[in-house]
Amino acid sequence: MNNDLSVGIVVFPGSNCDHDTIAAISSLGAKPVVLDYRLHSLPVLDRVILPGGFSYGDYLRSGALAAAAPIMDAVEQAAADGLPVLGICNGFQILCERGLLPGTLLPNPSGEFICQWQAVRVASESPLFTGLDQGRVLRLPIAHHEGSYRVAQGQLAELFERGQIFLQYSDAEGQLHGLTNPNGSVANIAGVQNRNVVGLMPHPERAMAAYLGSRDGWDLLASWLGMGENAVC
Repeated sequence: MNNDLSVGIVVFPGSNCDHDTIAAISSLGAKPVVLDYRLHSLPVLDRVILPGGFSYGDYLRSGALAAAAPIMDAVEQAAADGLPVLGICNGFQILCERGLLPGTLLPNPSGEFICQWQAVRVASESPLFTGLDQGRVLRLPIAHHEGSYRVAQGQLAELFERGQIFLQYSDAEGQLHGLTNPNGSVANIAGVQNRNVVGLMPHPERAMAAYLGSRDGWDLLASWLGMGENAVC
């Protein structure tokens, strides 16, 4: 337990996963700090999360308007200074629109909103997720309309070589194939990282206990907080 660990939760107009994220961070023993999108500076923090939802009603493109919100200047500067930043679903979209993560997220080829449990495999170990070993399979929920991850031609190989591909959609055994790809993402990509900035399409904050369907979200967030077994149960 580390009540001194403070995690900023940025709330935009249309965010709707902020309450779940606040509850998840609190249950892990850290201190959530709500950050209004109109702020021009950040308080002293240990981490920042951009939660899921439909910021600005997903007008223009998902995350495009939120990426230009006043607080994002401060988030970008904090990330450049080394502050760990995590974007979940809409937060992932915002980070891509802002240019803090490579690639973009396009509408699902089906044209439908996808809401289901999904297995994802840890594609590469990350210093940002202590104890989350490469090859581990997590069961996490996804809920998105624009989750098809794409990159510019020739960029995919570079991302793999640099270890920037963090999560991939898989089956329960960790195998990758077309049937395990829910949204047409290139190479089944479900999460990417760029130094201390990470984006995930799955929602770990919705998988914090076995009675919810999985506690793998607890393990993922605890590892990102650097708590591991020290997190409150």
